[in-house]
Parts: sequence; structure tokens; C-alpha cells
Amino acid sequence: MLGVAALVVWLLVTPAFIYFWPRITVNGYKRAILKRGFGDGPIPVNTLYAAPTTSSPSVGTGSLLATGTNDVLYIGGWLDLREGPQVLHVPDTAGRYYSLQFTSPSDSANFAYVGKRTTGTGAGEFLLIGPRWKGQVPNGMRLISSPSNSALVIGRVFVESEADLPAAYALARRIQLSPLNRQ
Repeated sequence: MLGVAALVVWLLVTPAFIYFWPRITVNGYKRAILKRGFGDGPIPVNTLYAAPTTSSPSVGTGSLLATGTNDVLYIGGWLDLREGPQVLHVPDTAGRYYSLQFTSPSDSANFAYVGKRTTGTGAGEFLLIGPRWKGQVPNGMRLISSPSNSALVIGRVFVESEADLPAAYALARRIQLSPLNRQ
């Protein structure tokens, strides 16, 4: 009888766990970003924060940056598109590797990428919109449609060496968001 009860519990809990786990994970990142940031304090909504140093396995276990890689600077932020579109401004990276991934909090799926492999390394502006936005995309901007009004943004900028760190950090700080209505 105990085996049957365990099987029933497993059959009920496993699908729920699989369904809710991505939401729990991404929302955990949201809380961490908005409350602690990357260790320098909270990161406001619709703001991208560039970490000034590379990460490594020795970063504290409570850090969002304990990734095991030490050749990139991380950029992070949380998008809220309920008040309207945001414009992502990306500088010319002169061939340097960078990437920004946009992750949906509802299913933890990455729905868009901006960076060397997908959009190139030239300067650009990308219009980030929520599912209900109706409007015209301004000339020169590329459209990124979010499946929800919220998204996790995680970016990376390659750092070649310790001597390259200041240049990489200056570049990472130039990757920014602003509301469309302030253009």
C-alpha cells in the first residue's frame, strides 16, 4: 500500500515540478537582481548593470555570477514592458564577442539573442515590445517581441586579458536600455 501511495504522489508531483521549475528559477533571478544585484546593490527595473570584474568559480555561492568562467563580464537586468517598449542601445564592439539573451519568465525559454553571432558587432538599436503593444517600429530599429511583459536579460562581453578589462568594461557599460517615449 505504501508503494502505491508513493507512486501516486510521484505521478502528481513530478509533472507539477517540471511545469513550475522554470518559473521558480527565473523568478529567483528576478528577486536576486531587483534586491541584491550582482553584489553592488539592487538593479532597477529596465536598467542593465555591467559587472566591473570577471567572474570565477571562487565567487561566493550566493552570487548570480558563480559560473565557472573568467573571460567575460556579465550584464544583467530585468525588463518590465507594461509601461511601453524599451530600446536596447548597443555600441559598435569592433568585432569583440558579446551576447545578450532574453529569457521568458513563464517557461524559462530564451526568445531572442543580440550579439556577435546573431546580429553582428556593429552599433544598433533594438525595440523590445510586450505582447499587447501596437505601434510603428521607428526607422533603423530592429524589433524584438517578448512573449510576456517581463524578461530576464543576461549579457556577456568577452575579456581577452587583465589588460583588456578596462576596455571591455567601458564597452559593456555602453549597452543600455531606455524607454521608447524618451527617444
